[in-house]
Amino acid sequence: MSKALTSFALVAVLTALLMALSLTVARHGYPYGAIGVRRLDGIADAGTFIPLAAIYFFSALLMMILPIRAASIVLTHAADAIFWTVIVLFAAIVGCLAARWAFGQGSAVWALLNWRFLFAAVIVGCHFVMNELRRNVLLRSLFFVVFAAATLACLFWSFSL
Repeated sequence: MSKALTSFALVAVLTALLMALSLTVARHGYPYGAIGVRRLDGIADAGTFIPLAAIYFFSALLMMILPIRAASIVLTHAADAIFWTVIVLFAAIVGCLAARWAFGQGSAVWALLNWRFLFAAVIVGCHFVMNELRRNVLLRSLFFVVFAAATLACLFWSFSL
C-alpha cells in the first residue's frame, strides 16, 4: 500500500510540474505550451477507467477459477500491470488538475467529482483484497459471479449518466 501511495504521489507531482511548465510557456505566448497542455489533458479522462476495469475484472474472474499457479501468472502479468496503470493514470489526472488549480483555474478540481473515477477506486480496492478473496471458497465463488457481472457491465453497458 505504501508503494502504491508513494508511486501515486511521485507521478502526481511530476505531472503537475510538467503541466505547470506547459501552462507557463503557454502564458508567455509560445504555441508549444498549448501543445503540452493538450497532450497532458488528453489523458485526463475518467472514461478511460471503464475498459481498464473490464480487463481487470476479467483477470480477477480468471484468478477466482484457475488453480493457484495459473492464477499467480494472471495476477503478476495482467492484474498487477492494470493496477499500476490505474495508479499512474489517476495520479497523472490529479497532477494535471492540481497544476490547473494552482494557475488560477479553480473549477478544474471539480472534475475529480466525476463518478467514473469510482472504477479506479474499485480496481484498487479489489487489488488490495484479492488475497482474501482467493483464500475463502465461499468468497471465491461469490466474487466469480460479481467479477463476471462487472466485466460484462463494463464491456456492454453504456454508463452514459
